[in-house]
Amino acid sequence: MTKEIRRLSIVMLFMFLALFASTSYIQVVGANELSAHPENRRALYDSYEVQRGTIIAGGTVIANSVPSDDVYSWIRTYRDAEMWAPVTGYINPVLQSATGLEQAMNSVLSGTDDSQFLSRIERIITGQPPRGSNVMLSLQPDIQQVAFEALSGYEGAVLAIEPDTGRILAMATSPSFDTNLLASHDAGAVNSAFDELSADPLNPLDNRAIAGKLNPPASTFKLVVASAALATGEYTPESTFPNPAAYTLPGTDNVLRNWDGGTCGPGEEASIATALQFSCNIPFAQLAVELGDDVIREEAAKYGFNMSFEMPLDSTPSVYPEGLNDPETALSGIGQGDVIATPLQMAMVAAGIANEGVVMNPRMVDAVVAPDLTVQQEFESTEFGRALSAELAEQMVSMMVTNVSAGVASGARIDGVDVAGKTGTAEHGPDDPYTLWFTGFAPAEDPEVAVAVVIENGGGLGQSGTSNGIAAPIAKKVIEAVLSR
Repeated sequence: MTKEIRRLSIVMLFMFLALFASTSYIQVVGANELSAHPENRRALYDSYEVQRGTIIAGGTVIANSVPSDDVYSWIRTYRDAEMWAPVTGYINPVLQSATGLEQAMNSVLSGTDDSQFLSRIERIITGQPPRGSNVMLSLQPDIQQVAFEALSGYEGAVLAIEPDTGRILAMATSPSFDTNLLASHDAGAVNSAFDELSADPLNPLDNRAIAGKLNPPASTFKLVVASAALATGEYTPESTFPNPAAYTLPGTDNVLRNWDGGTCGPGEEASIATALQFSCNIPFAQLAVELGDDVIREEAAKYGFNMSFEMPLDSTPSVYPEGLNDPETALSGIGQGDVIATPLQMAMVAAGIANEGVVMNPRMVDAVVAPDLTVQQEFESTEFGRALSAELAEQMVSMMVTNVSAGVASGARIDGVDVAGKTGTAEHGPDDPYTLWFTGFAPAEDPEVAVAVVIENGGGLGQSGTSNGIAAPIAKKVIEAVLSR
């Protein structure tokens, strides 16, 4: 063998090894990531050539595939489409796009996931047509329906979650849209529908429960501030603060008042417990300044702020900002300023308190099941972390129960059930409608569900709409639906 041939052989060997290594990496290590990548059009095209798996909630098929008379072989159809739109999303070859679980679970639904390799081989050997696997959800149709109907006529969202598992039971938004319109293979019709929905100022395509334009959480964030105070070991529910009717923000001429313009109760001082019971702003603004923004941010992070969660849908991070000065920190103490949150995040705050201080990672999927009903994958509940001790969580529960039973969250009361909760009313511009909030859980002694509700645009009542009059009763309906099952 000549020297030139030997060199050429070595070069070709290295080229072969490099090619082998790169293809092996793509097929073994990077396959799922590439398959799920939103710009991977090949994965989308492939998914239309097989009978896509169904999406099932509580035994009810909410998304499935039926034969199509065009080049795509199958067309996706959705049951109670508007109710389930924020969950299922849609998949469409005309738009070359997928959203919601259709996108997040595409490899499983289309049968291309690594976990389905043996199943694909078996179907090839037996001559069966390719099929995707089914996705079993934690969400429950009866609870989802109550949440969706309770939102009728409002702009907002509801999210319900099991405190001790993180399993999401309901995820509803309003206004919503008919996903069947965007699953159509009629290019003209689907593009027209998409353009109309995209131009709608009410943003029906947004999943307000976990994303979209986020709102300040207002007084529901006082739960995080109170939790931060108790966690320092330097405060108790009975710790007191000066009780004026007006408070000038440090270093400014801006005056903060309580929601009713008066003091927080009759005394010269007000406790944390009293301030939470009657949702007083001034004591919590003072408490926030004493704690400092770093302490509050650290506690907020323990509940999930400043992080995105995959359920497998991706949530927009709720934000507690960095580098706040004293007046900004004071406003953050009442959930205003640049603090913003999703209903998912505020449900996680309530759920963490309900679960003896342990915050669970939220999830929507229980299992992946093959067409022959073989369970291919099960999803376990996992801890996100501990926000506060069980003893301190019990103190928070007690204050939240009082907030509902004898405070400003009376709209969430349920006969014979101790409900723990907190309302919030987020202010925007001087004349802008308020954003109305509620978060809480029940039964307080053995929580089965935590719920967060957000209602935008003042519930249609501008600055006359109240959290206790609109958001709290919606949460009550969802809680009752869970407890009556």
